[in-house]
Amino acid sequence: MSYANLGNIFTKLIQRCQVVLSQLTDKNKMRKPIFLLVLVVSLLLSGCVEYDVGVNFNNANNGQLVQHIKLGEQLTSFSGDYVYEWLNSIERRARKLDGRARRISRDEVVVTIPFSNGKELQTKFNEFFNSGKQQTTEGGAAGNSELPKIESNLLVVQNNFLLAVKNELIFDLDLRSLSLIASRGNVLADTGAILDLEFGLKTPWGAKNIQRVETAPQPENKGGQLVWKLRPGELNHIEVVFWLPSPLGIGALLITLFVWGGIYLRYTFMPDPQLQFATKPSVTE
Repeated sequence: MSYANLGNIFTKLIQRCQVVLSQLTDKNKMRKPIFLLVLVVSLLLSGCVEYDVGVNFNNANNGQLVQHIKLGEQLTSFSGDYVYEWLNSIERRARKLDGRARRISRDEVVVTIPFSNGKELQTKFNEFFNSGKQQTTEGGAAGNSELPKIESNLLVVQNNFLLAVKNELIFDLDLRSLSLIASRGNVLADTGAILDLEFGLKTPWGAKNIQRVETAPQPENKGGQLVWKLRPGELNHIEVVFWLPSPLGIGALLITLFVWGGIYLRYTFMPDPQLQFATKPSVTE
């Protein structure tokens, strides 16, 4: 349902790998189970999750939050029931936020959540992607201690300048807990080979990326859209500034110009009605 649930998926996948490997080691009496587990995870789960998040602004008062999730065949065949329930939960959560979900296939879904301004985008984004925190808390402390914690936060600041709105978008995604999947202190697999995470931003007038730290991910321009490749195992900080047209401000300006134009034409090119219909004074003898 959120970024936090990715940790649950990886944990369950590793547990299943361990079960399979324990069966092999018991049968064949192998001496290096950790090395074999790394090999199993790398082969079976390479590139198994593609998660693209896009924020599309049409103007200051209209936009969509679009998410495209695609699961690899290796993942669904290895832990199909759990990941399918994860996709179903994403669809349910999107509908609660007045969004819609389009199931391209059993392994692929596209979710679209509309928003009317930056504040609503911030609220819906954080509610959607941090929804797993509450479920993790309700699940009990014993089981949660083994699950990696993923922190996500989006901040949108808007300043209205009548005809245009200045926007500052700050997105922080802490994936340091997913740098390595480990069990009992033993490194099992690098999640960089498992996760393919991207964050995109599309605006009508373009956007400027602000690099506060040297390690921050750099965007690529793909068809007028800035796309950041998120890095598992790191604190991903994205900061960008962009301008959006204000329909209310532009509409108010057009109405004002129309009224002024009408007044100008009325008193410049048309005769004064007081002079046109004035009666001539009567002449007395």
